[in-house]
Parts: sequence; structure tokens; C-alpha cells
Amino acid sequence: MSVLSKIIADSASKSPWIYHINTGSCNGCDIELVAVLTPRYDAERFGFKLTGSPRHADIVVVSGPITTQSEERLKRTLEQVPEPKCVVSLGSCPQSGNVFKGSYSIEGPLEKYVHVDVTVAGCTPKPEAVIEGLYKAAGILKKKREAMKK
Repeated sequence: MSVLSKIIADSASKSPWIYHINTGSCNGCDIELVAVLTPRYDAERFGFKLTGSPRHADIVVVSGPITTQSEERLKRTLEQVPEPKCVVSLGSCPQSGNVFKGSYSIEGPLEKYVHVDVTVAGCTPKPEAVIEGLYKAAGILKKKREAMKK
């Protein structure tokens, strides 16, 4: 491994980039995720940065039940995220559908489409729980990167 590759790998492990995808939520979880990134909770102090492209992401945060309209977009987005990646389920909707469960337009839990590494429960989850979930995801991501080196 070249020196430049080592520097890039070390810096990437300390600053995981987050890509957020809303698959049909009420926006409650989205608001909490944004609150976590603002100066009040300042998740950036732990190195978390929001990215606008799934191709640059390390951690994918999914909020909302998987709707018929968002199903294909979710699949395409997850395919674009490079390995190793970590998937975080934010709120109750991606897990169970919550109040939307049983609706004609709900296609099922997130687990049906991808392995979920971290689940942040709640409707809506508290910012502290979101930060804890992201921190756990960063730990899992680090282990996945180490496993890929072997």
C-alpha cells in the first residue's frame, strides 16, 4: 500500500460520510437527522459529514417506510454505495412500516432489501439516539474495512 493510499484510508476511517435517503417518511426523522448535524448537537465533531451522492457515502441512513414509489430508487441508491458500507435504519418506519403498515403502497421493511447494520428506534428518535446509532455504525464500518484488508 502506497503512502497516499494509507493516508486516504486513515482519514476515511475517521470521517465517515453519510448519505440520507427518505423512502416515504413523514419527515420527522429527517428533521432529527438534520438537527444532529447542526451546531446544537454537532455530530460533525465526531467526523460525520453529510454527502449529496451515494457514491461518496460510507453510511446510508434510511428513513420512512419503503413505498412502491421509492422501492426502485432505494435499490439503485444502495447499489451505488461502495463497499464496505453500513446501513442505518432511522425510526420505526423502515423496520415495521409503523402507522403506515398495511397500506396498499407499503412494500415492506428495509431488511427485505438490504442487511441493516444499525437500527435507531423511535418515532421520532431523539437526537442523542441518532448520534449513538451513527457512532455504532462507524464502529461497524471500521470492522468491515479491517476485514477487507485481510
